[in-house]
Amino acid sequence: MSPSLPRYRSADWDEPVVLELGRPGRRGIYAPQVEDDVAADVDALLPPGVRRTTPPALPELSEFEVQRHYNHLSQMTLGMMGINLFGTCTMKYNPRVNERVVARPELAEVHPQQDPSTLQGILEIVHAFEGILQELSGMDRFVFQPGGGADAAYTHACITRAYHASRGELARRTEVITTIQTHPCSPATAAAAGFDVVTLPLGPDGYPTLESLKAAVSDRTAALMVGNPDDMGVYNPEMKEWVRIVHEAGGLCFYDHANFNGVMSRIRARELGFDACMYMLHKTFAGPKGGGGPAVGAYGCQPELVPFLPRPLVDLHDGVYGLDEGDERSIGRVREYWGNVPVVVKAYSWVRALGAEGIRQAADLSVIANNYMETRLLQIRGVSKSHPHLTQHRLEMTRYSLEQVHADTGIDVHDIQNRMVDFGVDAPWLAHEPWLIPEPITPEAGETWSKEDIDTWIDVLAEVVREAYEDPETVRTAPHNHAIAQVQAGGVDDPERWATTWRAHVRKRASA
Repeated sequence: MSPSLPRYRSADWDEPVVLELGRPGRRGIYAPQVEDDVAADVDALLPPGVRRTTPPALPELSEFEVQRHYNHLSQMTLGMMGINLFGTCTMKYNPRVNERVVARPELAEVHPQQDPSTLQGILEIVHAFEGILQELSGMDRFVFQPGGGADAAYTHACITRAYHASRGELARRTEVITTIQTHPCSPATAAAAGFDVVTLPLGPDGYPTLESLKAAVSDRTAALMVGNPDDMGVYNPEMKEWVRIVHEAGGLCFYDHANFNGVMSRIRARELGFDACMYMLHKTFAGPKGGGGPAVGAYGCQPELVPFLPRPLVDLHDGVYGLDEGDERSIGRVREYWGNVPVVVKAYSWVRALGAEGIRQAADLSVIANNYMETRLLQIRGVSKSHPHLTQHRLEMTRYSLEQVHADTGIDVHDIQNRMVDFGVDAPWLAHEPWLIPEPITPEAGETWSKEDIDTWIDVLAEVVREAYEDPETVRTAPHNHAIAQVQAGGVDDPERWATTWRAHVRKRASA
């Protein structure tokens, strides 16, 4: 192994789960006795049917025992704390100061059903951030309710349905056009909204031809839903003409901006003619992504679609912020209240910290880093890129294939993932299913990672590929430097074994 590669080994604490630790009577803190004048009979506040008959099965530990236990767990989990070039959607560093900001009581301890006069600070931030996205996109209004990119795509599918229904054309406009390299959420959400999906195949330049689009467009076309650049990093320079063709047929055009990082400040969706677009606040705008957790797919549209937006929207009149609840044309809420406001605040903080020049520089760094990575990755034995006949530079990411490594050695991308984490870097992201490229990996640096970090990650991949050819068993049996080796996933499908609560775990363990 090269001496320049990270020497990593995770801690391995032989420790029970927290519910099996501690002793009866042990406490981290004792709550003070409540004064007599504010004390209440708690039992009297609860109907008999909901009162506990036995105490909850909670662990009883001191504060230090709790802290030590969770420190041990964190030491045994790599979990996106190494060098992480997570691709197909930009993942980047989440500034810790933003966690402090959203934990302040002015945000954490208010409720969206308060009178708007008591929420002026939060509403001002939401309104100001909407203005920033309007500037970046050219769109007229934005809503932050959608809980991620797929939610935003579904929002557009529902707005498309409402728009054509308002014109008396919904019965005829039954088709949504997309491409095989568009994110799967676009065809999936269009189908969920009741549309038939027309998927365009690729042409010789890595994107569908104009002729294939013209053949698909008709008076049945309800919308075009595409991403550009796509998840291979290929940019379609004919997109303005695509939009014109769909508009001439009476359809709407939706721009999935999941891959916005490399074109920030360079492309405005409205200037390409799009009717609506979406941004990932939990990725592009440095909000944390929690695996379906604190996500926001900011959805924006041009004036003709504004009446159909989910409500409420934040408005400003005579210096006072208020909530516009809309009318019966709105498609209704797609999530509770205003959406995930803490992520909006974090995104606002990130944009204000960078400013216009910083956003442009971040995009430039993303493109430079991607092309630097491509140059180095393609020097590794057995690594190729999607559409290898396309030699021009790509934007913020490229999808690579380890098909040749697999053919030569029998080692697949999952084995390579498992071995790479032995060096303390995070495993590469593969691709959305179904795979369009055999044995894929899709690294993406964005503007977060330094050249040294990128070099280290690539050096680790090169070392693992070398091992695949020279010592495949080491790769096949990885990871070796972690608290847990390969996980046997069979039990995940067995309802007699898995449990989502401690009570169920105890019951199933006893019966086993």
